[in-house]
Amino acid sequence: MKVVEKARIMDEAAMRRALTRISHEVVERNKGVADVALIGIRRRGGPLAERLAARIQEIEGVRVPVGLLDITLYRDDLTTLASQPMVRRTEVPFDITDRVVVLVDDVLYTGRTVRAALDALIDLGRPKCIQLAVLIDRGHRELPIKADYVGKNVPTSSNEIVTVRVVEIDGKDEVVIEELVEDQQSL
Repeated sequence: MKVVEKARIMDEAAMRRALTRISHEVVERNKGVADVALIGIRRRGGPLAERLAARIQEIEGVRVPVGLLDITLYRDDLTTLASQPMVRRTEVPFDITDRVVVLVDDVLYTGRTVRAALDALIDLGRPKCIQLAVLIDRGHRELPIKADYVGKNVPTSSNEIVTVRVVEIDGKDEVVIEELVEDQQSL
């Protein structure tokens, strides 16, 4: 089996526009950003949260706090990941109690990552409320979780893979749909 690119659904400009729109929606919904904090789910949620914070600062003239959340130990599939899963640091250098926390991730799929993130957040404090911002919502939910802010809804089949690439980690900004296909050489 090999992974092949099926379609490019967002380029750098489309990602920038989606994040700008989400930033405006966060400001509008919360009537400003006085008690708002952004927390990105590691890996690609982190850079996306930083970009949202930068755009909110351009809009409101205020820098909202940004944190990074590692959910590895909160996953319900931890035992199937690896015998020694890679645990990274959670970096939330501010109190989340009584704040509006906007959880940021790249792709919303089954909802299990978000569920793990909610558990991890509650261990850090008691926010006033938690909102969810995702760049891509691809459907196929297994849990009753819905994003408050969505960059793009992308209907997919369960055998497709939505890959978000960000320049900070991958060297370029794009969102592609990939598919697993039989490798003709192995036949």
